[in-house]
Amino acid sequence: MSVHTEIKRITTSTLKSFKEKGIKISCLTAYDYSMASIVDTAGIDLILVGDSASNVMAGHETTLPITLDQIIYHAQGVVRAVKRAFVVVDLPFGSYQGNSEEALRSAIRIMKETGGHAVKMEGGKEIEESIVRILSAGIPVMGHLGLTPQSIYKFGTYTVRAKEEEEADLLKSNARLLADLGCFGVVLEKIPNKLASEVTASIDIPTIGIGAGAGCDGQILVIHDMLGINKDFSPRFLRRYADLHSVMSEAFTNYIADVKSGDFPSEKESY
Repeated sequence: MSVHTEIKRITTSTLKSFKEKGIKISCLTAYDYSMASIVDTAGIDLILVGDSASNVMAGHETTLPITLDQIIYHAQGVVRAVKRAFVVVDLPFGSYQGNSEEALRSAIRIMKETGGHAVKMEGGKEIEESIVRILSAGIPVMGHLGLTPQSIYKFGTYTVRAKEEEEADLLKSNARLLADLGCFGVVLEKIPNKLASEVTASIDIPTIGIGAGAGCDGQILVIHDMLGINKDFSPRFLRRYADLHSVMSEAFTNYIADVKSGDFPSEKESY
């Protein structure tokens, strides 16, 4: 019997048991009901309602502009579709940094208004107070270290993080801190494979990699990227599993031609 049919609903304890048993965790982003329904039915373990919606759904250059209200809207549709996957919702930029009371209010809004199962936050020691406050309310928290897109203007680039020893040591320290505080998992983004493997071995919570090599406990990709909808985005870590840009373009072209020629609708397609 497959793992997919055995488990009715993925939880934080399921994810931890996957790490303990060496079962890799599959994750994708989703931002709407229809897409989330297909992803969930396929058997994905974890769906992230990512602030990457700012890029792929709204066309912004960075993840910074998306608001708490907007992320809640996207998450509501996803949660309505999901029957099995564990749904994590990003806390957007400005909703938790620097003010732990606001962080808790933001997390509570997400949990109450979306029905999501957890929140994700970028950073380590600098957001410790916010993490503790959210966890104390019984809300599961997923961490995010390495390349943290909400800090893009601080970094100034989307290149690989933690290649130097000092930054690598800080990342290891922050990963241990997140695990010790009680986070149920951590995303590792665009860091060296060797470092990601070391971090994964050093903590007892699952690591989910994106551009962090095969040593992580699981992997995540942005759904529009792996489906080939975004044809101009080609980072080294991305494997395209479809070319939907071409499939959709052909369908639209054919539809336009059929409408213009009068071929659609046909007699059979009319009442």
